[in-house]
Amino acid sequence: MKKHLPNFITVLNLLSGCMALLAVFNDNLVQASWWVILAAIFDLLDGLIARLFNAVSDIGKQLDSLADVVSFGVAPAFILFNMINTSAALVVPGHGDLHFLSYAAFLIPVFAAIRLAKFNIDTDQTYNFKGLPTPAVALFILSLPIIMNCDLVVIPWLNSMIASPWVLAGLAVVLSALMLSPLPLFSLKFRSIYWKYNRARFILIVFSLILFFLIRFASVPFIMLAYIILSLLKLNEEEGTGTDTGS
Repeated sequence: MKKHLPNFITVLNLLSGCMALLAVFNDNLVQASWWVILAAIFDLLDGLIARLFNAVSDIGKQLDSLADVVSFGVAPAFILFNMINTSAALVVPGHGDLHFLSYAAFLIPVFAAIRLAKFNIDTDQTYNFKGLPTPAVALFILSLPIIMNCDLVVIPWLNSMIASPWVLAGLAVVLSALMLSPLPLFSLKFRSIYWKYNRARFILIVFSLILFFLIRFASVPFIMLAYIILSLLKLNEEEGTGTDTGS
């Protein structure tokens, strides 16, 4: 029973992605975003449970990627497609001049599928990543409709950017390119509690918590930028490269 539990949780990830798509088709982008968040929670749990019960399997790895394509590729793409279509209609009322931009959203699942396939055969991405992980891309995209519909914190210039079809289409291109880029990014997996091996992780977590408390989901784009910058600074040290075991 225990060996099947991680795969069951992965299936819940996939079902959450399907529910997100259903919410998009019903024009409820905020609800769709919350379904993707739930999918991300299941995606985190299946790996933890697999390691806890020593139930890691090849089929689980493949199933996880298939679920991720739907939850973090297809579902976010349709959220973005809907947002670009809506913003294009507002920018050019009664015309379809800018609606072609909405198809840029479908770059997301294409590049996500390629990235996940490469990830499955790349043994160098166990604790660090090459390129932006698909859940991070999904988190960025799902934050956009929540930001636009959040009354607690309103940042006018950010909302104005999100309302632009050109900006949204540009984000689709940039995020797709980042998924397949050779950009070295650290993962959030802790192998120890020592500061020297996890400086970037600790800084990102504290920064994220403070910023989220202050501006809620409007913090996500800034957290993503901080994540990339901290990765480029290479603040974490590889464990086992030094003799100092202190913090």
